[in-house]
Amino acid sequence: MRENENLTKLGSGHTDYPSDYDPSVLETFVNKHQENDYFVKFNCPEFTALCPITAQPDFATIYISYIPGEKMVESKSLKLYLFSFRNHGAFHEDTVNIIMKDLIKLMDPKYIEVTGKFLPRGGLSIDPYCNYGKPGTKWEQVAWDRMVNHDMNPEMVNNR
Repeated sequence: MRENENLTKLGSGHTDYPSDYDPSVLETFVNKHQENDYFVKFNCPEFTALCPITAQPDFATIYISYIPGEKMVESKSLKLYLFSFRNHGAFHEDTVNIIMKDLIKLMDPKYIEVTGKFLPRGGLSIDPYCNYGKPGTKWEQVAWDRMVNHDMNPEMVNNR
């Protein structure tokens, strides 16, 4: 059996884009460096979802950083998953928590954080942040420390 035989999206030659929220498109592969603690960071600057009340589009950059355990998320499947929010209605805060919880369920990472930098609508931008550290490990404390200190030096918001 080939090592990455379970990956169906990468290199398939054809891409089916989900028309609504679909965590089933997510795929994993084995972390070859499980003995190391290291961050993997994804930036999705073209994320879109719908306001659940008005159905107007919301635009954001989604940042996902995680420290893998045994499994890692395959990037093409992550792109398809994030694309699946395009016609999905959810508040900004809900969206980042859904993404984080789906990735925890998928990979069981040591640590993960998800940030959304949403463009303003009505003159207000919303930047939700959530994180998780595996209970009973040092990463549980890291999650708490990063949560209470995550916005100690906020950026200047002058371009959105």
